[in-house]
Amino acid sequence: MASRAEQREQTRRTLVRESRQLFAAKGYAAVGLSEIVRAAGVTKGALYHHFESKAELFRAVLEEVQREVGETVAATADAHEDPWEQFTAGCQAFLTASTDPDIQRIMLIDGPAVLGWNGWRAMDEASSARHLAEALATLIEADLIARQPVAPLAHLLSGAMNEVALWLASSPGDLDDTRAALAQMLDALRKD
Repeated sequence: MASRAEQREQTRRTLVRESRQLFAAKGYAAVGLSEIVRAAGVTKGALYHHFESKAELFRAVLEEVQREVGETVAATADAHEDPWEQFTAGCQAFLTASTDPDIQRIMLIDGPAVLGWNGWRAMDEASSARHLAEALATLIEADLIARQPVAPLAHLLSGAMNEVALWLASSPGDLDDTRAALAQMLDALRKD
């Protein structure tokens, strides 16, 4: 028999899982708390025991999505030994992962709308943007890209990749063409 702590954690995981499915399918604004608790098979009281609001529940879902995307990017990058190949493979993995419609809806469309631009940026800074900055610093130290301030470059690249993922979501853009354009942009950073 599960302990109370295990039951609480299971309820929390169920709420996050069911909310994630609903938010991905319908969008944050179209999902009500009644629908979430019905899908999770819990009461509103149980939901409020774990989360103060629907926005807080969404934040937990977004954290999970960002963590998963980060793990995918890291695993792809870590499959390479060369720092440049790690960097480019990681950027391409981010682009590919972020073209998933569920990821786009939660991470790129609803994330900034629900949390506000500053709240969303803070979460992005703590996850993927931090890893991107670390990779760029490594490339600068290895003299593979020119010495320059890392923070502006990381923000430029992060913004470009987020923007192109959103563009792909709303247009008939081709992923292969977009990946090729990203590769050219990244190659332009590399010292000859």
